[in-house]
Amino acid sequence: MKKAVIAMSGGVDSSVAALLIREKGYDAIGVTLRLYENEDAGISREKTCCSLDDVNDARAVCARLQIPFYVFNFKESFRREVMDRFTQAYERGETPNPCIDCNRYIKFEKLMSRAEEIGCDYVVTGHYARVVWDESTGRWLLKKGLDTSKDQSYVLYSLTQEQLSRLLLPLGELTKEQVRELAEENGFLNAKKRDSQDICFVPDGDYAAFIERHTGKTFAPGSFVGTEGQIYGQHKGIIHYTVGQRKGLGLSFPQPMYVCEIDPAANEVLLGKHERLFSTELTARDINLISRPEISEPMRIKAKVRYRHAEQPATVVQTGEDQLKIVFDQPQRAITKGQSVVLYDGDTVVGGGRIVG
Repeated sequence: MKKAVIAMSGGVDSSVAALLIREKGYDAIGVTLRLYENEDAGISREKTCCSLDDVNDARAVCARLQIPFYVFNFKESFRREVMDRFTQAYERGETPNPCIDCNRYIKFEKLMSRAEEIGCDYVVTGHYARVVWDESTGRWLLKKGLDTSKDQSYVLYSLTQEQLSRLLLPLGELTKEQVRELAEENGFLNAKKRDSQDICFVPDGDYAAFIERHTGKTFAPGSFVGTEGQIYGQHKGIIHYTVGQRKGLGLSFPQPMYVCEIDPAANEVLLGKHERLFSTELTARDINLISRPEISEPMRIKAKVRYRHAEQPATVVQTGEDQLKIVFDQPQRAITKGQSVVLYDGDTVVGGGRIVG
């Protein structure tokens, strides 16, 4: 019998994933990852995905399914690979996506390694995406979930061929409504539990306060500058801003002004009019390709430059072993360093990388 570790957050998605894997006859164990102490993030104990309630919800589902349940302590890895990367990106004037790092370094690197150590063949998660074997290319493919409103393939683009071969995504063919119905039919107490929307370790959305607590640093004020070099006033420290931001600048202008660029070396935040936010191309590094080993010639794709961004038609060229250049058919708003660009060919993820310029 095949053995599987199920990553369980206490939410409805991972609970139903556990149910479906159990029904398929796998020898399964449920695991909740202890990622940090809530007090370390300066927040109250009951507010996040690592709360005691979430652990208890996951444990209750496992008891109902009659499968073992464990808590794995990954706090040190999470601090190093997710929290530290998050703060370092803001210090560089970038805007990171910590969910991508959590998937890459914790769920699919650390957890898969631990699963192998305890003799489990597969890792199961509640992501809305699909893994498919392609006979014609001899490669594993990552495809969008059939519920397009819930598709999470964007945050999984860093998966390797080895990881894809050991990953089970039972929700990929289901809608969120079907998942909640299955939870109710099986008496799960979390059937109506709301989805978490925030970065788990910054649930109040105050990134700057978290960064100052986590690093023990204060970030000096600097100048708001215009596109012609004019000084508009003083900013509160670069960690308070992200490209595309309009609110919270503390300045008054005759027309809306936006953060267009952040220069950490000069400690300056560049402001400009809305049209200054648009660009037609980007460069990405730290790339991972899934559907093919390399992009040997210009390729037509659709690309997303952030999770909530609609895919846009573009051409991608691989300009180095670890570099992609993407040119969009139409200018895109607020392409932001530190975010990830993910490339699609229909419903298949070609690959992606981190935006560096």
